[in-house]
Amino acid sequence: MTDANPDLVRALLAESLAAWRVTGRVERASDGALVISGHKSIRIDPAPPDAIFRWMVTADGRMRGAISLVALLRQVREALDPGYAKNRVRIAVAPLVPSS
Repeated sequence: MTDANPDLVRALLAESLAAWRVTGRVERASDGALVISGHKSIRIDPAPPDAIFRWMVTADGRMRGAISLVALLRQVREALDPGYAKNRVRIAVAPLVPSS
């Protein structure tokens, strides 16, 4: 998991599952990946050294890159809870106060 301590990331994911009230286990695979098992399986691999991402998250047969811990947690939450309300930030150039 690049420069992040894999054991700390595993512990964070395990505590996140508990906070989200989602049953599952987070374990380290023999190849160093993190695997979340439960009603859905999610695999978290370290990204290749030349990638802009830190992790590659595979859920439902789809692999996506995660650039930060926040992105990793968001992807895991979205995969485990399809009803989870996604929050996106949109930045646009506009005046602070609309002129009349």
